[in-house]
Formats: sequence, C-alpha cells, structure tokens
Amino acid sequence: MTADMHEHFSSVASRYRDLRTTDPEPIAHIARQLRLVSKITAADVGCGSGRYNRLLFQYLGKKLERLYCLDASHAMLDQVRNYLKLHGIERLQVIRSAARNLPFASGHLDCAFTFNAIHHFDARRFLREVARVLTRQGHLFIYTRFREQNSRNIWGEYFPLFCEKETRLYELNDFERMVEANAELRIADIALFEYPRSSTLQKLVELARNHHYSTFCLYTESEFRESLTRFENNIRESFEDPENVSWNDENALLTFNRF
Repeated sequence: MTADMHEHFSSVASRYRDLRTTDPEPIAHIARQLRLVSKITAADVGCGSGRYNRLLFQYLGKKLERLYCLDASHAMLDQVRNYLKLHGIERLQVIRSAARNLPFASGHLDCAFTFNAIHHFDARRFLREVARVLTRQGHLFIYTRFREQNSRNIWGEYFPLFCEKETRLYELNDFERMVEANAELRIADIALFEYPRSSTLQKLVELARNHHYSTFCLYTESEFRESLTRFENNIRESFEDPENVSWNDENALLTFNRF
C-alpha cells in the first residue's frame, strides 16, 4: 500500500463504517460453506474498521475460536479494537501487519478472509503467504469486485475517469492465472452478488467528497472537482428524480481451498 493510501485510511478510519455499505450476504455464504467445520482459527487481512469482523462472529458463532484482525493502518486497528469490544467480542487479536508477510507459523490458520482489500495487496505474494499459513484443507475467502463489475456501478457509469483511475482491481481470469502458479491453492467456489442500491444525489456527492472509495484519492484536486461537477450533471440528466437515484452494485466472493 502506498503512502497516499495509508494517509487516506488514517483520515477516514473514524467514519469508515458510516461511509461504506456492509453486506451480510457474503458472510452468510461463508457460514454455509463452513457449516461442517467445528472449530476455526482465522485471520481477516486488511480488516479495516471491523465491519465484517462483527458479522463473522455473528454468523460463525462459537466455532470461530480466534480471529486475528490484521491491517497496516494503526488508525483502522484502533477502530476495530474498540468496535468489537463495544459489542462484547473478545476472541480476537489485533495485529499491525502487511499482507505480504503474515505473522503466523506455517499451517496455523484454518481460514483466511479479506473483504474489499485484495486490490491493495501484492496479490501473488499474498496468495503464497496464505498457502503457507493455512492448514491442509483450509479455506481462503476473497470478497472483491471485478473491474467489469466496477464499470457498471453508479461511479463507473457516471463519475468521469473512475474506471480509468481504478486500475488495481482484478478479473476472475487474473486469479485463475495466479493459482495456476500456486500448486497449493485451488478456486473451489465463485459466488456473484448483486445489490439494488438507492440514494439521493446529495448523499452521493457527500460520499465522493469524503472519499468513501479510495479510488477518489487517485485524482488530482482539479480532476476531482471537475469530475464531481460532471457527475452531478450526469445524474441529473440520467435520472428523473435526483432524490431517488437507483443502481446495482456487484461483488464476487472467491473461495480457495488449500491442498
């Protein structure tokens, strides 16, 4: 992660859960895949402010014996520590760590998760590290959005330069190529999610100004101002009611098994 991204996440940490939408559907899907597993030691890499961690404990229950919450941002780790403590969750350990060097012995984890963070990692190196720290028959879950999905959301369609700036996202075939070079991991499941969304134009503008997607940090100040103005015009021209702007968000959950 670049210095600019570190600065971005430090600045938004205290309000990140309010800026981003947290969907329970992928966690429910994970719980179904792990229904036959009795005990789980796991790590969430790039955990952010803990919004998906609470859901993991909610859906996996007592079988989730220990969750390591890893992030490179001190500010985000402060948030996850306080947030989960507030909700009475104690079976966790907060660790500052980059994704490229996971602080675990080989075969220590039953599961690894990463939610909307893989595009901040060196994905090939991350997959090698996960293969090292997972037990045999362990699972890696990557929740992300593909580049093609990104191009179809409200920002990709109507916010100028959004897709051009966001070059970090992967496509499915990128992951397929990466596991071809990693004999210990296989893609076992691909789940696609589509979420109907609606908002007011004013709220969308506020989200962009608050950089709820790190993509907005990739704009220069003048590019962002001009693009935001054009975005507002595009929405007004494309939707009859700027108080009711509707679109679909798309995401993917990839399940990898360790052999």
